[in-house]
Amino acid sequence: MFQKELLNHVQEILPPNESLIESIATALEISYDAAHRRTSLKSKFSLDETIILAKYFNLSLDRLFGSGTSNFVVVEKTNGINKEEELQQYFEDSYTSLIPLLKKKDCRILYSAKDIPIFYNLSNDELSHFKLFVWLKLLDKTFNNKAFEEFSPTLSLIQAGTKLGSLYNDLNITEIWDITTINSTLKQIHYYHKAGIITTESGLILCEQLKKLIQKIAEKINSTTTNFMFYYNELHLMNNTILVTAPNLKSLYVPFTLLSYYKTNDRHTCDQAEAFMMRQLQMSKLLNSTGEKERNIFFNKLYEKIDALKNLIKATQLLDFE
Repeated sequence: MFQKELLNHVQEILPPNESLIESIATALEISYDAAHRRTSLKSKFSLDETIILAKYFNLSLDRLFGSGTSNFVVVEKTNGINKEEELQQYFEDSYTSLIPLLKKKDCRILYSAKDIPIFYNLSNDELSHFKLFVWLKLLDKTFNNKAFEEFSPTLSLIQAGTKLGSLYNDLNITEIWDITTINSTLKQIHYYHKAGIITTESGLILCEQLKKLIQKIAEKINSTTTNFMFYYNELHLMNNTILVTAPNLKSLYVPFTLLSYYKTNDRHTCDQAEAFMMRQLQMSKLLNSTGEKERNIFFNKLYEKIDALKNLIKATQLLDFE
């Protein structure tokens, strides 16, 4: 009974023109005849073969052979980050997990952006170094008494981050933003400047580089590129959830700490998340196709918030009450 149920689920996710027998043979690396015996139920799958098929076709064994409830989902989580070397490993592992997506036709990433997507903060500029500093400041205890100007990221960390960031440009991306998406970065600049952890000069430079980053995104929207869709949603709070969809593949990434996330390939859960996110898109404005006025209204709000922080930093310097 269980073998038949497994085969039925595999058949459901295969394209209409793809053979079940050939797919099983490919997944298990066995002959066509051996696969035929299994699909015709003349031979049984071994435990190892069942696990291989589940991984190959992104099926949840709990969902297939468990109690049938949809309230329990198997997830995979990333390793914790407590020091610079582990942050570098995080970038390298993320790069490795994204590389196969580039090879899949019609693959798309849907990013609900509560904060500016991490991929934008992985170049070798002052703002990227600041984000590295902020992450490590919150994760690495040795950074407790360190000022930003004392921080010098290793070359290997910068290279790993830059490599991951550049990969994002080649993927088919749909992002959902609100005007609050830049708030965390603004708050970090303001907080660390007020605490004396970054200088006034650095604070103003970071504001300028943040504005340049937003301008770069705006230019990308205005270009003729077809692999980047940008939505403005002012009704729902974003939560940095990422959904990857491709033929025969869906993966959902949900954050649970600063950078760490849970990942699941459970199709029922991914379908539910996709339905919700598609609902978000329906309630959003696609700025790629709206008029210039709509785009300017959105981005001018972001520029105004950045300018307000710049003025606050300048005012603090001029008053110098402390």
